[in-house]
Amino acid sequence: MRGIMTFDGAASRRRCLGYRRRILDISQHVPALHAAGAFSCLEIVDTIYHGLMRRQVGTPARFVDTFLMSKGHGCMAQYVILESLGILTRRDLELYCTPSGQLGCHPDYGVPGIEASTGSLGHGLGMATGMAYADRIKGEDGRVYVVLSDGELQEGSTWEAMQMAANLKVDNLAAFVDLNDMASLSRMSETHPAFYPVLDKLSAFGWEAAEVNGHDAVAIHDAVMRRRGGRPFVLLGRTVKGRGVSFMESVPIWHYRSPNKEEYAKAIAELAEVTS
Repeated sequence: MRGIMTFDGAASRRRCLGYRRRILDISQHVPALHAAGAFSCLEIVDTIYHGLMRRQVGTPARFVDTFLMSKGHGCMAQYVILESLGILTRRDLELYCTPSGQLGCHPDYGVPGIEASTGSLGHGLGMATGMAYADRIKGEDGRVYVVLSDGELQEGSTWEAMQMAANLKVDNLAAFVDLNDMASLSRMSETHPAFYPVLDKLSAFGWEAAEVNGHDAVAIHDAVMRRRGGRPFVLLGRTVKGRGVSFMESVPIWHYRSPNKEEYAKAIAELAEVTS
């Protein structure tokens, strides 16, 4: 599975900083939008769109490959990237979670750039496996990229899909686990200690598996480029929920709540310090 051979980490950092600001701006119009879960996977999703997915010749806003946000509550990460690519409009995001808008708090199939309705955790990897296998049966060169949460790996259907993907040897499938150690209101390492070590479990299910810093876009990109192939690939990204805003990082309430005006101002100020 190959994407862009070189990846500009500095450009990715600039984009992700802008995405965080954009999500915070949108947060001021809705009471909740799962900002922290989006912040933890931004570098992963940015790398997929800008470093791995192939664009159609002559139509740069359309892709040869497929992306699924299985952790549907992280959809703001996908929405702001689709906006930056011109697939969604600024107005689309301004109408987020309003009766007259088309964007909800989880992705809905039919919205431009959204390939499946997700957010009912445990379904995304099964759909991605089916899409990858269908492309192979049809003789098409499609690749499928899917982002999951670590909490989502509590679902038995995820492990069923893991097993089937390995049985089918769908090497055009790459999964990315946002390993932020948080499942809504609790820490995975405290409530589900037997979940670890995750890498060993994924390898035991027949996947080629690797682990990197999930906020290092170049490391994410390079890990995928180095894969050997011949079977599905999964990358564990060690991340921090709420990454980039100190008072949001690994604090459960930010799974849901939008910052108030004072918190918003503090968050924007922290992000501004990154570029100063």
